[in-house]
Amino acid sequence: MTRFAELIEGYRRFRATDWEQQRARWEELAEGQSPKVMIIACSDSRSEPAQIFDTSPGEIFVVRNVAALVPPFETSPGRHGVSAALEFAVQFLNVEEIVVMGHGLCGGCHAALHRTMEGAEPGRGGFIADWIALLDEASAAVRASHTDIDNRDAGRAMEMAGVKVSLANLRTFPCIQEREKRGTLKLRGAFFAISDGILHLLDEESGTFAPA
Repeated sequence: MTRFAELIEGYRRFRATDWEQQRARWEELAEGQSPKVMIIACSDSRSEPAQIFDTSPGEIFVVRNVAALVPPFETSPGRHGVSAALEFAVQFLNVEEIVVMGHGLCGGCHAALHRTMEGAEPGRGGFIADWIALLDEASAAVRASHTDIDNRDAGRAMEMAGVKVSLANLRTFPCIQEREKRGTLKLRGAFFAISDGILHLLDEESGTFAPA
């Protein structure tokens, strides 16, 4: 397993190769950023947006959290990290597209699917449980339609349902409603299957995912 010392060795390789080769690009980025796409992805170490989409520095604005979730818009005081990032990306960076990318074998979605079972409540501080409660309604629907929730089909259904929940919650933000209505912002759903490396895209009209 990679340790911090190995990361430093990687940094040194980066400085000697990629950074040096793209020095002009880094100097340009030092003046500011102007990504056109925001990606909301899971914190899972196996699902890295920049690698999956083969992007260069400055091309995508990424927010990662447990299960790639977006909470609904609310005005109550608090530390709303995802909402703050959305506000910055939409109102200051003027991104033109927001992609919610779920992934296969997602621990957060697995916890959401099982969390109402006895002894299945995740975490000791309550943070995970409170966060994945955003998926309670979706997980109830998946449980109702699958006789065996430990089956891989149920897991994938939960992971894809999570993407749809986040898209629906995105549309509760006034700034997103306004820009989507004007046609200056598009929302997209995606799902990356870790086991085979295939990216699936959501057709919102039919509600189905298909390989890109």
